[in-house]
Amino acid sequence: MQKKEKACPEVATCSVDYAFKRIGGKYKGRILWYLHEHAILRYGELNRTLPDITTKMLTQTLRELEADNLIDRKVYLEVPPKVEYTLTEVGKELIPFISYLKEWGDKQIEAEKTKAK
Repeated sequence: MQKKEKACPEVATCSVDYAFKRIGGKYKGRILWYLHEHAILRYGELNRTLPDITTKMLTQTLRELEADNLIDRKVYLEVPPKVEYTLTEVGKELIPFISYLKEWGDKQIEAEKTKAK
């Protein structure tokens, strides 16, 4: 008897699924938050801000965020090439929710520190 493989559907099945497909993952929320804090970041600045990300993963994540209309990518035609990333209006709408998650995370980290003492 063969097991049927369950494939994750490409189409979101509910609103929560839709939202997490756009901002889920290890880096997307952090990138959106850093762009909120700094308004404009260049590729190298993002790379330094996220020391645990590979070049390939950063590029892929930025492309996904851009495709989902959460960030804008502005390319300046100069040498060396200059690329800047900013939040779109849609991306800015997510900031209150990411802020709430940050506050929740801060509380949990503090609770763990207190528990460990």
